[in-house]
Amino acid sequence: MIETTEFADIPTTTLADLLGRDRVMDIGIRPLWGPVPRVAGPAFTVRCPPGDNLMLHAAIHRAPAGSVIVVESGDLDHALAGGNVCAVAQRRGVAGFVLDGLIRDLAEVREARFPVFARGVIPIPGAKNAVAPLGGGVRCGGVRVEAGDVVVADEEGVVAVPAARRADVLAGARVKLAKEAAETLDDWEAAHRARIDEILAQGGFEG
Repeated sequence: MIETTEFADIPTTTLADLLGRDRVMDIGIRPLWGPVPRVAGPAFTVRCPPGDNLMLHAAIHRAPAGSVIVVESGDLDHALAGGNVCAVAQRRGVAGFVLDGLIRDLAEVREARFPVFARGVIPIPGAKNAVAPLGGGVRCGGVRVEAGDVVVADEEGVVAVPAARRADVLAGARVKLAKEAAETLDDWEAAHRARIDEILAQGGFEG
């Protein structure tokens, strides 16, 4: 069994090359402070309706250590979490938050160095009324994420690796990174120029 922590040294750029656009969250889901460490772990999925954050607040007491809490919300009027929620999640070993929504108390979160990838910050808290199951499929940043998918997030973006593909994706990433490490910039430049010139010639470019 491949441990999801083995993805901690795999850049999201490498994963995006292997998986394609539909597994990469949109650019609105971004780190809220930097430089942010890379986060990698199994998704613990949460759905919150607009204006309500109850189930994220419930999730921080239930998510296993090492998991990445991924929240579907789409609410740009209320905060899903604040400094204390992030602090408790961090204390319980949660690797980070990936939220299709907003937080507050950014200074506290930044000082604690708790990784949060979200759409932004607002000082208005959400309500706590809507009870819903945890662990179902969610959409975050335009990507469907199932509980247990491997979520990798860094300063380049957020990628969700389907759980069923984690072994082959990890193996492919290792091969790709090893090949890149063995290639000098001179080698890359020569191959790149040859490829670009070939494409230009096929398109009738002269110059």
